[in-house]
Amino acid sequence: MSPTRWDFPVELCCRPMAFVTLTGLDVVYNAVHRAVWDAFCANRRADRVPISFKVLPGDHEYPKCRTKRTSYEWYIPKGILKTGWMNKHLNLVPALVVVFYELDWDEPQWKEKQSECATRVEIVRQSLQGRNTKVAVVLIQKKTPLPPGEDVIASERAAALCNACELSGKSLFVLPHTDHLVGYIIRLENAFYEHAQTYYYTEIRRVKSHKEFLNKTTHQLLFVRHQFKIAFFSELKQDTQNALKNYRTAYNLVHELRAHETNMLEIKTMAGFINYKICRLCFQHNTPLDAIAQFRKHIDLCKKKVGSSELAFEHAAWMSKQFQAFGDLFDEAIKLGLTAIQTQNPGFYYQQAAYYSQERKQLSKALCSHDSSVMYPSPDPLEIQTGVLDFYGQRAWRQGILSFDLSDPEKEKAGILALQLKERNVSHSEVIITLLSNAVAQFKKYKCPRMKSHLTSTLKDDQKSRIEKNLMNVLMNENPDPEPDCDTSAVKTAQKLWADRVSLAGSNIFTIGVQDFVPFVQCKAKFLAPSFHVDVPVQFDIYLKADCPHPIRFSKLCVSFNNQEYNQFCMIEDVHQVGDVLENSTQGTMCLVPGKTRKFSFKFVAKTEDVGKKIEISSVDLILGSEIGRCVILSWQGGGGDAASSQEALQAARSFKRRPKLPENEVHWDSIIIQANTMIISRVPNISVHLRHEPPALTNEMYCLTVTIQSQEKTTIRDVKLTAGLKPGQDANLTQKTHVTLHGTEMCDDSYPALLPDIPVGDLQPGEQLEKTLYIRCGTVGSRMFLVYISYLINTTVEGKEIVCKCHKDETVTIETVFPFDVAVKFVSTKFEHLERVYADIPFLLMTDILSASPWALTLVSSQLQLASSMIPVDHPQSHVEKVVLQTGESASECFCLQCPSVGNVEGGVPTGHYVISWKRTSAIENVPVINTVITLPHVIVESIPLHVNTDLPSFGRVRESLPVKYHLQNKTSLVQDVEISVEPSDAFMFSGLKQIRLRILPGTEQEMLYNFYPLMAGYQQLPSLNINLLRFPNFTNQLLRRFIPTYIFVKPQGRQVEDTEIAAA
Repeated sequence: MSPTRWDFPVELCCRPMAFVTLTGLDVVYNAVHRAVWDAFCANRRADRVPISFKVLPGDHEYPKCRTKRTSYEWYIPKGILKTGWMNKHLNLVPALVVVFYELDWDEPQWKEKQSECATRVEIVRQSLQGRNTKVAVVLIQKKTPLPPGEDVIASERAAALCNACELSGKSLFVLPHTDHLVGYIIRLENAFYEHAQTYYYTEIRRVKSHKEFLNKTTHQLLFVRHQFKIAFFSELKQDTQNALKNYRTAYNLVHELRAHETNMLEIKTMAGFINYKICRLCFQHNTPLDAIAQFRKHIDLCKKKVGSSELAFEHAAWMSKQFQAFGDLFDEAIKLGLTAIQTQNPGFYYQQAAYYSQERKQLSKALCSHDSSVMYPSPDPLEIQTGVLDFYGQRAWRQGILSFDLSDPEKEKAGILALQLKERNVSHSEVIITLLSNAVAQFKKYKCPRMKSHLTSTLKDDQKSRIEKNLMNVLMNENPDPEPDCDTSAVKTAQKLWADRVSLAGSNIFTIGVQDFVPFVQCKAKFLAPSFHVDVPVQFDIYLKADCPHPIRFSKLCVSFNNQEYNQFCMIEDVHQVGDVLENSTQGTMCLVPGKTRKFSFKFVAKTEDVGKKIEISSVDLILGSEIGRCVILSWQGGGGDAASSQEALQAARSFKRRPKLPENEVHWDSIIIQANTMIISRVPNISVHLRHEPPALTNEMYCLTVTIQSQEKTTIRDVKLTAGLKPGQDANLTQKTHVTLHGTEMCDDSYPALLPDIPVGDLQPGEQLEKTLYIRCGTVGSRMFLVYISYLINTTVEGKEIVCKCHKDETVTIETVFPFDVAVKFVSTKFEHLERVYADIPFLLMTDILSASPWALTLVSSQLQLASSMIPVDHPQSHVEKVVLQTGESASECFCLQCPSVGNVEGGVPTGHYVISWKRTSAIENVPVINTVITLPHVIVESIPLHVNTDLPSFGRVRESLPVKYHLQNKTSLVQDVEISVEPSDAFMFSGLKQIRLRILPGTEQEMLYNFYPLMAGYQQLPSLNINLLRFPNFTNQLLRRFIPTYIFVKPQGRQVEDTEIAAA
């Protein structure tokens, strides 16, 4: 049994919160899911609903629900409360399971997704079979939903999804993954909280329904158990008033149980648990007197329930834990705002807990002092197969046995012996010291000092006085006085030796480093601030305190620095007579009175060259005596302190002595913290810097950043310089792809720097302002931090001394660089059908689509098609987007007709060339250079075709009017082609011409076929189909030819005389 055996379980001490599990979230590999989980659990504020969340897989196995009991007639309980019950409902059995699923209302595969979501919900229900746990579904969506009622599709699909998942409309939620994610999460939490409260309300009613089956004869334990469960579920429901009422009822029922030596521990354990809950809720309701009254009642009822006399130390340990736990609750309530008083504070309960721990120690010595020959019983009666007891407070060797008669006395003896031997391993002293320390801390907090006294002795004071006087005699070249009761002859001999020593010539100055021992004077140095501006005097204080019995006067105080030029300004000298060193007078600059702290203040003007440097106190020297006699220099390295400083600070922290109130000009020595260095920083600039620009920057443009500087100084500022550009320390790739210039009329290349240093600006008069325009070219997208640093010189006066200060001010701005537009390229046939490949010598169309991604208007100056050698334009390519202005989201398209000669079989396709777009911001000034963005066109696969068919066809026809159609058949091979041609009739046309023919076409030549079609019906009508069979190329299909042959035409009704407009044949 571990030393923490008497500690309350964690699940009892924590605040019960509704347990909700989240399934369907991949928080490791899915960034969206991780963001959702973080919004639920990270940085939860006190005003959010009390819910405990946990992410579990969708097929997680929850604890099995036992078969519901229909009768308690023959049921005899084995204990009061199972050890795993609280943890089960806090961390294992959820009030609500939420299934997260990524599904938008406009999902193309809605049916499959709906079915998958329903399957997931069914899996969760199967794992919860038999429990009342609620199930809800949250759809993670990319788009923000429309207000209710406006999206008809969403309403219909939501109803269908609820029907498929067998959910009510209140259990289906939508979570848009937008910038307002936390707000949506909080709304979801509130809905989850309502579902959880419904679940716990149902559980409370379920437990209450068992009461009618119980009787007071055999089910006394169940009355306590059920009442505890109702109270615990009420806490989970956050109904603390009802929880408190039910805990009080449970507490009374515990003490109605028949108590015996065999079940005393279980009764006390449950009484302690319920008492803890009652006291905690009373403090939570801000009724501390009720908590104190309940605890006193608890102690009065339990203090005599010792149980087995052989295990009396257990009762003392249990009593100690009760007082300690109440002290902890009391202290926690105080931290939350409760006010305690001297006569009623947590210290008394810790003190009583320590008292019972001392009693436990004494009982342990009396009951557990077995001979060394006594061995620990085997098998171990305390060993539990499952590792934990089934019920709280029961014995490991007789779990679930409620009989008052011991069925196995030998096992009982072995169990008691095991507990006694285990008790010997407990560190009682450590427990007692911890509790006493807690009590002492509380008594100190509430100004109740205990057993603190100072040992003072007149003899010791006399000895200190004599030592001090003799030291001063030696410093003044006089003999020291002899100690009392010294032998007369020895005194005379010593005086002679002292006289000879005094008369010897030599150095009369002695330097004593006092850092490594405890001197009779303490010293601490403290700069008034960790840094000083160069135009402000540096100020620091030296604190001295004498620990000798009588006042003592020093002659000089000197402070030395790492820069020795400041030493001359930090010196104090007191002129006095030689014999005045030991006078009791407290007058004089350098007189120290025992026990009182003396402060000496210094200030000096720092040098401008020390800006950015540290000024450190290298030593503090206190001179005792003078050059006429002997001179002792007490020297402290750095800012003072000595060997006793750290120990005194520790003792001061542990002291119960109240610090006396001091006059306003005095301070407590222990409160002084040594500060031996300070930093000299530049003067505060008095200029304003404003940056004007239009973010974001567009790739490769000359981005304009205007810097406005205005002087707010009272005098002229000189030598103003500007440093601007990419802030150093960023990614090296950014440095290589960022260029800055002052001239916006010329395009930056790689020779331009990323940072322009020390650009001279000149002088500025008070109130004057100027502007400097920078042009930045960013070659890659992403965020960049730019620095604008302005420095200048100004004359100022400090303590009557004129100095020249260099001031500087810097501004940083983060600019995002984005692509100005997206370009989509595709290849289509002359019928505007998408092409995966093109055919040699057959014209096709290259279509480009320029979509503006810029938040600012873009002007497309021109465009140019730079074809590779493998491509030939059919006509003369011209720009169709010249001077087109694109707003955000707008696009401009171009179409070029191209032709590719036969190039053989080229792996990976042949290159098309480049598409060059010349553009600039619409808002840019006229002389800003145009940016040329080069788009590499994709490679295209070129295949040869044996026969190409070109058609001459009018743009439309008219009912019952002849429609001439001419087919041109071109042989694209070097072989003579045997061609079979047939025309398949159409219901919409009659036609004249060869319906079926076989002919030969020579290599590189073409054959014309002429037909007259006679339309019979108006509208878009299917033309008669031309079927061609190449005898030399059996794999050549009509499907391929239909890419080039029109299949439909628009036929106008007969008799309309309106001017015709062209309608392209399909």
